[in-house]
Amino acid sequence: MAATALAGVVLDQSSKALAVARLDPENPPRLLGGLLRLQLIRNPGAAFSLGSGATVVISLLALAAALAMVLVVAPRLQQRWQGLLAGLATAGIVGNLLDRLLRPPGVLRGHVVDFFQLPHFAIFNVADIFITLTAVVLVVLAFRGEGEDREQERR
Repeated sequence: MAATALAGVVLDQSSKALAVARLDPENPPRLLGGLLRLQLIRNPGAAFSLGSGATVVISLLALAAALAMVLVVAPRLQQRWQGLLAGLATAGIVGNLLDRLLRPPGVLRGHVVDFFQLPHFAIFNVADIFITLTAVVLVVLAFRGEGEDREQERR
C-alpha cells in the first residue's frame, strides 16, 4: 500500500507541476483527434467543481480520509490486491489534499490543479483517476461477490 501510494502521489504531483509549467489555459492542446484536451484549471471544489465554496470542509474531509486509510484500512489489508487498491485510493486522496494544503490561495483553501478534459465531462487529474479506478474496481468486485466469498470461507 505504501509503495503504491507514494508512487501515485509522485506521479500526480509531477503531472500537475508539468501542467502548471507548460500548459496555456487560453490555448489548450487537443490530443487523440480532439478526444482529450489539456485544459488547465484550478478547482476550489470537488468533482465537477461541486462545493466550490466549501474548500476548507473538503480539505478537512480529505485529511480525515487519508488518516483513515493509514490508521484503519492499512492494518486490515490481507492480500496484495487490497494493498494496491488502498494505495491507489490513498494516492488520489493525498495528491489532491497536497494541492489543498500547499497551493494558493492558502492552507486548507488551496485549489486543485486539473487538466485532463474529455468531451462533455469534468476536467480532472491523475489523483482523480486513481480514486475513480479504485471505486470502479471495488464496485466490480462487489458485484462479483468477492467480499462475500471471503467472509463465507472464514465461517
